[in-house]
Amino acid sequence: MKLTAEQIQNNWMDLEETIKVFISEPRRSQLLDLYSRHSERIMMMPASYKKEYHNSFPGGYVDHILRVVDCALKLNDVWVDMGVDASTYTKEELVFAALNHDLGKMGDEEHESYIPQTDQWRKDKLGEDYTFNNKLPFASIPDRGLFLLQSNGIQYSFNEMIAIQTHDGLYDDGNKKYLMAWTPEQRPRTSLPFIIHQADLMASRIEFEREWLPKFKNGKITKSDNFALTEKKTSKPTIKTKTLSNVQSEGLMNLLNNL
Repeated sequence: MKLTAEQIQNNWMDLEETIKVFISEPRRSQLLDLYSRHSERIMMMPASYKKEYHNSFPGGYVDHILRVVDCALKLNDVWVDMGVDASTYTKEELVFAALNHDLGKMGDEEHESYIPQTDQWRKDKLGEDYTFNNKLPFASIPDRGLFLLQSNGIQYSFNEMIAIQTHDGLYDDGNKKYLMAWTPEQRPRTSLPFIIHQADLMASRIEFEREWLPKFKNGKITKSDNFALTEKKTSKPTIKTKTLSNVQSEGLMNLLNNL
């Protein structure tokens, strides 16, 4: 899967617009400032480091975030139609959690989490186009994301904290204390964490299918390949000047032009 420069730029503008529409002040300005300061990194980030996961390509992170927000809004309607108590959370909390559930993948203020894989064997045989940046001290993605918000003075509600913390559901054993409680008083007091988890799961699954199902159907992959792919090279897309008009950084302009 590959996004064109136009798609990456348009996704970034959609991300900014989502913040403007759904997030109230002062968090709106604070989030826009945080994202703007790290725009070059976030705009080009993958959503994962390995091809067999999802959206492991330049621009994959923002593409994923927008899909999670869209899924969360649509799933929320389903939950409401089925009788969930929607008074226990707000629409802003829903979108804020969806927007920032994977923010920890950004890294920290100085270092990005995912950097290009330089080991050609791992790229070819394991599908690792990226690798983890060892300059970063270890932290889980939710913990790092919450720390980034807190360290930038961006307040979040208890609902948002739990939803971001548990967005991987029971795929993360650390979430069992929140999601597998056996007494009523220990269970979440809102369904927001479940909606965010379902939205992330749905978006990730759709991204996996979009990337992999055509390859399975075409017989282009076997177990002996270790899920490594050989992509056909295609001509570079023509870059339309109007889609790059908002790019201020010369370095980012060069990156987009080289896609």
